[in-house]
Amino acid sequence: MSPAPVIVVTGPSGAGKGTLIAELLRRLPQLEHSISATTRERRPGEQDGREYWFLTPEEFARRVRAGEFLEHVTYVSQRCYGTLRSELERIARGGRICVLELETEGALNIKRTVPGAVTIFISASVAELERRLKERATETHTEIGERLRLAHEQLEQAGEFDHVIVNDELEHAADELERVVRRELALAATIEP
Repeated sequence: MSPAPVIVVTGPSGAGKGTLIAELLRRLPQLEHSISATTRERRPGEQDGREYWFLTPEEFARRVRAGEFLEHVTYVSQRCYGTLRSELERIARGGRICVLELETEGALNIKRTVPGAVTIFISASVAELERRLKERATETHTEIGERLRLAHEQLEQAGEFDHVIVNDELEHAADELERVVRRELALAATIEP
């Protein structure tokens, strides 16, 4: 049997990646969400090691130099995000399948560098993305504008991913995401190394 794939979920801010991943994890308990590292400030209620590994810019840069990241990007307002190799190792040691929630650049990096990675792009209309970003009220007006500009670029990249799911209605999108992941896991289980 080949090793279990890494499931990578990406898409623009406001597409509903986090909500869909939470539902996927509820439906498929053999999956585990990898915790990303970031240099952004903690939001109220967030805890280190639960939502993110919160690192100083200096610590993040040190770990990049040490080769501790599988992928990393600098995003809106010069904030850094990345996937620590230790997270994937931790999940694999526990006998589980890793789910990564990444920005599109990071997801494309994983697709190029991790054999068997399954990439899934979550899409929504720009109007819906704007509504969701404003509703969650975690970014400034300027940051929302930056995220929407980036969303246009990211939506143009959707065809570069293995699967595209439109999150127009949550239950329908969650069902489609579950079908895609189950099919990919079944396929991976039948392929000999």
